[in-house]
Amino acid sequence: MKKKLIITFILMLSISSRVFAEISIAHAIDFKEAIAIALQNNDEIIAMKNALSSTERDIGIARSAMMPKLRVGEDFISTNNPAQVFALKLNQTRLSSADFAGAPGSFNSPGNITNFLTYGMLEQPIYNKKALVAMKMSKVQYSANGYIYLRKQEELIKNVSQSYLAIGTAQEYAKVAQQGLKDSREHLRISNVRYKSELGLYSDVLRSQTEVVEAEQRLVSANKNLGVAKRSLGLLLGGQESIEISNSTPVLELKPIDYYKEFAVHRNDVRAMEINVENAKNNIKLAQADWYPTLNINASYNLYNNSYPLGAEGNNYIAGAFFKWDAFDGNKRKYETLKAKDKTNEAQAYLSGLKKAVDFKVFESFAGVNEASKNFELAQAALKSAEEGERLVRKRWQSSLSTFVDVLDAQTNLDRARANFVKSGNDLKAQLITLYFESGVIKEELKLSEK
Repeated sequence: MKKKLIITFILMLSISSRVFAEISIAHAIDFKEAIAIALQNNDEIIAMKNALSSTERDIGIARSAMMPKLRVGEDFISTNNPAQVFALKLNQTRLSSADFAGAPGSFNSPGNITNFLTYGMLEQPIYNKKALVAMKMSKVQYSANGYIYLRKQEELIKNVSQSYLAIGTAQEYAKVAQQGLKDSREHLRISNVRYKSELGLYSDVLRSQTEVVEAEQRLVSANKNLGVAKRSLGLLLGGQESIEISNSTPVLELKPIDYYKEFAVHRNDVRAMEINVENAKNNIKLAQADWYPTLNINASYNLYNNSYPLGAEGNNYIAGAFFKWDAFDGNKRKYETLKAKDKTNEAQAYLSGLKKAVDFKVFESFAGVNEASKNFELAQAALKSAEEGERLVRKRWQSSLSTFVDVLDAQTNLDRARANFVKSGNDLKAQLITLYFESGVIKEELKLSEK
């Protein structure tokens, strides 16, 4: 019951209208705003929310097997069956001594009779072991699906976070490409000045022109990648437009690996699998429930009329109890029980495998964070070296102490170092987010659980 209340509360918090799908976002959204919009409008999340709601309906469907059933109806019959004619006249209270006058000939050929039967019927199960187990299983399955839904939310948060970072990386790549184009044009200008002043070679001018063209190509590609990244985020947010971001991301920190391993064993999909194992055990009880008898009571009240519906020439009631026990069913119960036990062992094996896989994923992600952190440090050092190297080579070229080829190489090295610095910084954040996701603490680490 506690699990169900938690899941229901989460669903109530997440229900909202799909405003984003209908209007454009006119402002640059920040990191947490992007996640909030995605949790409200992402099509897959909405589909899973509806699937979870339908699973909750299964609880009511299962409960209905133990609830009273009330049925009302109107039946019409026309017959010359001797037994039916006699019974219907009796129920209509129209049987008289005249009906016996020609016996037995009048009994054998009674003629045709019509009857309208108006009835109300009540049936109440008293004991049905299978229905009780089925209702329990539906509740357990709803709880498991609730954890699967929460895990899907975490996956969406990871995807949105990494897509947000990808836009930041693409923006910086575009800035680097723009700066590279600006530097290339400056090289071309200086080459032309030096050539006209007979201090440089015409080949330097040609190389500068080639450098400008290549820089323009890099800028075109960078802008294309940026546009795709923005549209990709829009798709995750449930829309069809490109998204502008404020490029503000939360500060992410790394904790010891034992912290992540401690939480990983309680990841939502692990919880869901544990509950599925529990339900697999309940399935054994469901198979064994056929060994138990069932007991129902029912009652009906009937109105009979010869000429029109809803009439009451005669009336009566029927009440009774029905006890049933299948003493032998051809060993069906036996094999269903054995099958359920096999399914339980299967679920336990999957759970064991999932726990091992989660432990490995945490280890792998933690190693990825350490690698990304070291690469970021190296990228910082490489950028400083490239900036200084490009400055020195450019000064030497302007003083005719270096060739233009050296300038081009230095500029290419600087552009590469700038792009790699931005990429490695966002790669580190992306690896941290992956680690949070794999250990099941992404909402807590991004401070989203309080929303």
